[in-house]
Amino acid sequence: MTTETILANAMLVLPTETLRGQVRLLDGQISDIAEGTTVPPGAVDCEGDLVLPGLIELHTDNLERHIEPRPKVNWPHAAAIIAHDAELASVGITTVFDALRVGSVVSNAKMNYGEYARALADEILGLRDQEALKISHFLHLRAEVCSETLIEELDKFGPEDRIGIVSLMDHTPGARQFRDMSKLKEYYVGKHGISDADWDAHVARQLDLKDRFGAAHEAAAVAAARRYGAVLASHDDTEPDHVQRSAEHGAHFAEFPTTIEAARACQDHGILVMMGAPNLIRGGSHSGNVAAQDLAEAGLLDIVSSDYVPSSLLSAALRLGDLWGDTARGIGTVTAAPADAAGLTDRGRLTPGARADLIRVTRIGTAGAVRGVWVRGRRVA
Repeated sequence: MTTETILANAMLVLPTETLRGQVRLLDGQISDIAEGTTVPPGAVDCEGDLVLPGLIELHTDNLERHIEPRPKVNWPHAAAIIAHDAELASVGITTVFDALRVGSVVSNAKMNYGEYARALADEILGLRDQEALKISHFLHLRAEVCSETLIEELDKFGPEDRIGIVSLMDHTPGARQFRDMSKLKEYYVGKHGISDADWDAHVARQLDLKDRFGAAHEAAAVAAARRYGAVLASHDDTEPDHVQRSAEHGAHFAEFPTTIEAARACQDHGILVMMGAPNLIRGGSHSGNVAAQDLAEAGLLDIVSSDYVPSSLLSAALRLGDLWGDTARGIGTVTAAPADAAGLTDRGRLTPGARADLIRVTRIGTAGAVRGVWVRGRRVA
């Protein structure tokens, strides 16, 4: 059955400009774009609102919050996934790479974390196959180098699992994101409520894991990404040497580099830089690392991720558009740039032939309110 929707009298955010006009959605794709304020019969009158591509999220921990809404509360997974999906749709995210940790520590009685990725991935993929989800879901495997079971967990996945991204996670105490040990201790003590003695034992154990398994786990994760056909990402690069190694591994983008020196090195190596929207909106990193706005002002910011606050993605893109004096460029950090980084060629731009994933947004000061969301031409929020 032919399905058609026309969004008219809108400020269309095109790849390099904005213009007042209309966009026609036909059978799941963008059919054509025309300039003007005319509202054809049956069309949606957007009343001058922004219409832009659906937002693309490459790295979000939001599902974890739905799975475990309070410490030690394990919520039914199907309900959690559906709620997570609906939340993302409501804030304009139409494509998500759900981040799942692979690599566990099972020998530490007080601070262990077990395997879950394979089972949860099966549930996500099962709901997707049942068409129970509003938006497009891919998998992002976060490979924990400082773990005991990374290789075994990676071996449970294959090319059939729609894994779009594998990221290299090195959470060695005193390095990368938490090179400031006081910040790391504050985070863990706050999260786990452990004693000083337990903290010291945890640090020693993690350093030992890095010494014993770090190199082998890093190599295994890089090989797994190639086997899956996934894009490789680095995480928390801090020094130019980290970026050099990421480049040698073939990383396409860098998640949350922690210093401006690392971000510059990424640019030199042709690696796209992704920063967190909460960092931009809060005015700085909660870990004491480089501010996203500093990178934006230096021309070193390419992609934005909502990280742990889904609603922050749209607000950050609008804020960047204001900062740069270029709305299309700001919106591109959450649409075209993440699509390119993840190898998605069918979405992320308002162009004829692209997937009809779009959102309608009303500006409210520096923020934006989502007034409509379409995925493959079907309204989902």
